[in-house]
Amino acid sequence: MKNVLCFGDSNTWGFIPESITGPFPERHPFAVRWTGVLSRELGSGFRVIEEGQNGRTTVHDDPFAAVRNGKAVLPAILESHKPLDLVILMLGTNDLKAVFSVTPGEIATGVKVLAQMILGSDAGINNRPPRLLIMCPPIIGDQPHLPDVAAKFPNAQHDSRQLPRHYEALATMLGCAYLNTQSLVEPGSDGIHLDAAAHAKLGLAVAAAVKSILPA
Repeated sequence: MKNVLCFGDSNTWGFIPESITGPFPERHPFAVRWTGVLSRELGSGFRVIEEGQNGRTTVHDDPFAAVRNGKAVLPAILESHKPLDLVILMLGTNDLKAVFSVTPGEIATGVKVLAQMILGSDAGINNRPPRLLIMCPPIIGDQPHLPDVAAKFPNAQHDSRQLPRHYEALATMLGCAYLNTQSLVEPGSDGIHLDAAAHAKLGLAVAAAVKSILPA
């Protein structure tokens, strides 16, 4: 059985867009989430491991939410799930928050730090590094109906659209696989999180990518 780790944020966790105004985040069922679609499409020869967390960043400590730094937890996650055939990395959306004040290029540098940790690890088969698929996260959409959320992401509509060229260049430099989700899906009603239809579409695209990376 091939093991595939999905390391990401709320769009890997499965945050339902409409719940952003509710008392707590609600989650799409497993079968609806892109990771669940991926698991179904890959079949019994694969084990898909979900490691999504709301608010997770690449390398930044969030002053308003504890334990969101991807760099801090990634080594333990790689260790606990080894041996891994493939790691799918989709982070960067939360780095767009005003509190971090970083550019699109610097966000990609944060992804690079995580990618190098993965590619330099012994978390793969026979204590070698696993394969890596870097995914550029979706754009941030218009949020006039959510002024409090929009205030946290003041430049994100523009900056999120700059991420693909940086992520693609990074993947090329590292020699790993790349998928631009912005060419496939758009966020749901809150301008950040994917609805059920987008999860389905993304899951199918990721499954095709994984099959090309890890042929049967």
